[in-house]
Amino acid sequence: MSILRHTPWAAGVAAAALFLVPAAASAGQQRAAAPHAATPAAPAAPAAATATATAVDSYYTGTEGKTGAALKSALHNIIKNQSKVTYDGVWNALKVTDQDPANPNNVILVYSGRSQSKNTNGGGANDWNREHVWAKSHGDFGTATGPGTDLHHLRPEDVTVNSTRGNKDFDKGGSPVSEAPGSFTDSDSFEPRDAVKGDVARMILYMAVRYDGGDGFADLELNDKVNNGSAPLFGKISLLKQWNQMDPPDAFEQRRNQVIFDTFQHNRNPFIDHPEWVNSIW
Repeated sequence: MSILRHTPWAAGVAAAALFLVPAAASAGQQRAAAPHAATPAAPAAPAAATATATAVDSYYTGTEGKTGAALKSALHNIIKNQSKVTYDGVWNALKVTDQDPANPNNVILVYSGRSQSKNTNGGGANDWNREHVWAKSHGDFGTATGPGTDLHHLRPEDVTVNSTRGNKDFDKGGSPVSEAPGSFTDSDSFEPRDAVKGDVARMILYMAVRYDGGDGFADLELNDKVNNGSAPLFGKISLLKQWNQMDPPDAFEQRRNQVIFDTFQHNRNPFIDHPEWVNSIW
């Protein structure tokens, strides 16, 4: 399949891969000018970027021409093949997946947007802990290895903000959240800051595809409601689709997806690689 190499987010995926290449690998390389050339030749794509695009392309073999339930099923069969991380192992994994690009000693907190020392993880009021973006009570999977430790929806977050979010569904509006500028909450919903609205949507959508009632866990599904409580349901799908479009994958999210694939779980979030598949399925 060749979709990825011809779509705008393909460049982002390739760029994400370059975060993993040591700076020394590309330092000091210069292209010699072609003598007597009337028009400069277009630069060739970096070999690492081309290789990454090809590998991601191959990962989704079997999805060609599919939409709706058939595409969802095909993606499930691809991404269910993963290595699993223990809940204790999540601490160290998040220090890698969510590292601040500007400060390797810190992680970025998902709702707060704050850069905070990797070493301040724990249970104190100003520590960061493991936020389940798909709240673990929605399907009652707790911290069991599987959905409870799946890095594709676990992110670092301030302990107090994590508690404020609780197990609420996602919606718009409410009162501002202290320590999470741009986020809002009310009695039954939580609205994350604009810069991660798409990230949140794609994490929730991943979970609905990855966990379909196999593995001994509940079938996680989406609806257009809030107040889902302990049901294996999350909302609101109409809003999540909007957020996917308004906040497309950025370099941080793409790098994160690649690191989870390369280093930890060896599976991908398909909606980071192909945001257009959201509307194809839902």
